[in-house]
Amino acid sequence: MEARHLRYALTLAEHAHFGRAAGALGIAQPPLSKQIADLEREVGARLFDRTRQGVFPTAAGAAFLSRARRALDEITAASVDAARAARGETGRLRLGFIASALLEPLPDVLGRFGRERPDVRLELHEMATNRSTAALVAGELDLAIGLGRPRGVGAEQLVSVPIGHDHLVAVVSSTHPYAGQSSVDVDQLRRQPLIVAPGEDEPAVVTGLRKLLGKDSPTLSGATVARDIHTIIGLAACGVGVGLGPSRMLTAQRRGTWFCEVTPHTPLPDLVLSFQARDRSPALNAFLDIIRQNCPEVGAALDHRLGPLGPQ
Repeated sequence: MEARHLRYALTLAEHAHFGRAAGALGIAQPPLSKQIADLEREVGARLFDRTRQGVFPTAAGAAFLSRARRALDEITAASVDAARAARGETGRLRLGFIASALLEPLPDVLGRFGRERPDVRLELHEMATNRSTAALVAGELDLAIGLGRPRGVGAEQLVSVPIGHDHLVAVVSSTHPYAGQSSVDVDQLRRQPLIVAPGEDEPAVVTGLRKLLGKDSPTLSGATVARDIHTIIGLAACGVGVGLGPSRMLTAQRRGTWFCEVTPHTPLPDLVLSFQARDRSPALNAFLDIIRQNCPEVGAALDHRLGPLGPQ
């Protein structure tokens, strides 16, 4: 039994006449009569009474047509759902990200993606770079945004493109002696208690700090550890010490704090977007399209790696 058999039976019931039903279906009457007869043999019951007044469903036919109508509705819905999924309009997308990505570029990207793809279930997980990389390699995430290119086992399977550049800045309380200065140097930092990201979560950042302050710097080894930039800023505002973090923090300035450049200028690892090279998810492609539209430079890098249409 095929979907066309259901359509033929429903059309015949609607028109109550083989000739009119055949015309509505765009076929000749004999083939229609044969298809209905074949259908009745397959079902094992007479579905229509043929009378001089017309063709009308039997009790068995009425029961069959009720189910047939729902079945065709489901087939139509299945086709629509399949087409929407293929266009990335439905499905699920799992994104792991570090907190500083919420300053930029994620707010604009997530907002636009939510407006344009409201039926995609977006699962967001804040996590450190090393954790998101491991989750991405394990197939527990579809996308990851972290600091620096992914490293470790399985990282070679990932496509990674930079989506933001950073350098080191300092933040202090507005009552701190460094408040009002445009910059602080290394010697000044060595004389102050510091607030930094944990080395086990963001090793690339801590590696940069060690190069700046010295591998065995007692100031760095005794620093207060804060797991995200908002905590770094908050602790600095409380006078705990000098917070060190990415220049992206400048977009999160709050009352009672002062930001300074760090000299010498110290680049930090890029903010990097990564995903599995073999991923063919339409929802992922849809997200990458939003990235292309919002961040042209990132889009150019994606096109260079994947081609204009993305993973196929």
